[in-house]
Amino acid sequence: MGLRASVVVCVTSFLLGSLFTHWIADSLTLWKSPVTDEHLWTAAQYYSILTKGPVQILYALFTVIVLGGTTIFWSLRDGEAGNLMFDGGSIVLYGTTVIMYLYSVIPSLADKFTSIPAHQTQDAFPRSLRIPTLDLASKHLICSVALTGVLILQAGRWWAELADGDEEDSGYLEEKAADETDQSESEPRTTSS
Repeated sequence: MGLRASVVVCVTSFLLGSLFTHWIADSLTLWKSPVTDEHLWTAAQYYSILTKGPVQILYALFTVIVLGGTTIFWSLRDGEAGNLMFDGGSIVLYGTTVIMYLYSVIPSLADKFTSIPAHQTQDAFPRSLRIPTLDLASKHLICSVALTGVLILQAGRWWAELADGDEEDSGYLEEKAADETDQSESEPRTTSS
């Protein structure tokens, strides 16, 4: 696996890990049935904590995202068919994740969760926060699936390049064997008397 593919895999894995940290909140609203007010309050509190984090974390995350996107686009520059297919698909999935996070998740967090009302866990969950809380979990899941697709495409690219390398090696060996056969047939035979 080349350096570029390694960078893409590492960046994508890092971003997936970042999304998986939200599992604390997302699992309560996506995978628990029925979704109770207590689950929603727990998720909303988690998202509220995220909005109060240091802004440097966002800058670091943005830097990692730019590194990953730049590396995928760099691979496309080669113009090889495998790069166009695998990296083209990776760009679509990666771009979908970035666009969804920038234009949907971050604005929703900033708009709805910077200050949640004081409450007890038994209190009724406000209707104005219910849909945004459920939507955040769904969008995190969509981003996770898209980034998993990037990893699958990069693994497919590696496998295809590995198969191409094996074909080139076997072709070289067949060509070498044919050359040796031609050389041995063209050498004059000496007979002993």
